[in-house]
Amino acid sequence: MDLEHLHPTPVHALRACTAPDARDLLAVAGEHSVDVLQVSDVALRRVASFHVGARITALAWSPHTVSPAASDAWAIELVAAGADFGLHLLTHSAAAPPHVFPFGGGLSGHHGTVTDIAYSGGWDADAARYVATVSDDAMLIVWDLLPAPAPAPDLGLSPPRSDRPQPTAYPIPFAAPLSSLRAHPATGTQFLAADAAGGVFLVDWRADPNDADADALRHSSVVELVAPSALAAATLGAAPCAGASVDWRADAIDIVGGVFGTQFALWDIAKLRGGAPLLSGRSFPDGPQIFRWCPTHPDFFAIASTSARAGAVVHVHNCAYAQAAPTALALRPRPHHIRALDFLSLPGIPRLAAAVASTVLVFPIGVDV
Repeated sequence: MDLEHLHPTPVHALRACTAPDARDLLAVAGEHSVDVLQVSDVALRRVASFHVGARITALAWSPHTVSPAASDAWAIELVAAGADFGLHLLTHSAAAPPHVFPFGGGLSGHHGTVTDIAYSGGWDADAARYVATVSDDAMLIVWDLLPAPAPAPDLGLSPPRSDRPQPTAYPIPFAAPLSSLRAHPATGTQFLAADAAGGVFLVDWRADPNDADADALRHSSVVELVAPSALAAATLGAAPCAGASVDWRADAIDIVGGVFGTQFALWDIAKLRGGAPLLSGRSFPDGPQIFRWCPTHPDFFAIASTSARAGAVVHVHNCAYAQAAPTALALRPRPHHIRALDFLSLPGIPRLAAAVASTVLVFPIGVDV
């Protein structure tokens, strides 16, 4: 069943929650605020709202989030980036009202648009402590949200105190603007990042936990992949493929995918082949584009163009038949276009959430799985 939610402003970002006890939550961000929606089979219900005061450019969910549908002791935590380059930790729980904790502004943070955010991954105690951001200032910054010893927070939330210390920033420079960032639930030591020149980097950001200095950062790229079409265009002096988008397949830590310019590519890190993709194919003729793996049926991935020339259309691919024509899901005609896209992690038929203008649409992918 297709569901719709009308946001009071154009929607610029959305992110579905993948935390085990909060798979029914969806964050929707507009010109100045973030709403948290609870997704059911029949409705989208707002359960929390945060006023940030700036247009939101990226979102990420804390793995410690618990949905109101899962527990009376529910807890919501996520990070939002504003168009003013500032970051905001958003918290709300059954025991505490909504709270917005700003950090990362000024000289200590980014000096360009924050394009993506990811918590560190894994399922250990630090999974909600470290969050990373990437920006078109060519920096990946890892933030320690709990830089000083603190008592264990209630309900799994970081304490929203007025005297809370500012997070510590660990910057990692890159050669080109960064547009996409992902973590994987199987590891808390690596991030997957993509830049505008067609590069894909697997960054090992933490030192060996057996080292004496367990909090040290390694700052090394252990694997570098390349999208040949984007690299060739950059070599020939063409404009960089703004908005390159990558994602990490949830059930297989060796499989990553992405879209660069007019082509998508899939890589198997266990079979590097010199960094070239395992396979690639044509996508939308206009970009930038969004690439997302389905977390519940990982053979499927979706691509959407954010160009008004394409209309609000999603292409759903089966990676077992990646060269076959995708299933095209037309949501709205031109000049409408998709601003943000994500798969929900709810069980059952895979569902996508898409932002078109001020409307959030939640719909099944329309294939027999």
